[in-house]
Amino acid sequence: MELAGFEIAENELEFQQIRASGPGGQNVNKVSSAIHLRFDIQASSLPARCKQQLLALHDRRISADGIIVIKSQRHRSQEMNRADALSRLEDLIRRAMYKPKPRKPTRPSAAARRRRVDDKKARGRLKRLRKL
Repeated sequence: MELAGFEIAENELEFQQIRASGPGGQNVNKVSSAIHLRFDIQASSLPARCKQQLLALHDRRISADGIIVIKSQRHRSQEMNRADALSRLEDLIRRAMYKPKPRKPTRPSAAARRRRVDDKKARGRLKRLRKL
């Protein structure tokens, strides 16, 4: 299974069907349509760098043991909740692997420096006029 550009084996993902909480009447009380997705980061086939970055994330869905637990109960059907849980896992992996572009240091242009000095002079002139 392809998630966030990485190949993850189906046996690394553990799905558990549970009853959803909240409103829904008889359907919620009878049908186990919510999904608990468990993913063990340490035992996965993800690259070492990805594992480290996932474990370093400060996310309440990642336990101290390094297991990601995602509960999906947004939809009425089990299949849609399963797809939702997988997409949320993919988002989490993408967020861990995101590397911001390094900032290129730049200098203010001559015109920008001149505007800054002119603004400072104008502000000083205004304050001087208030004293009179």
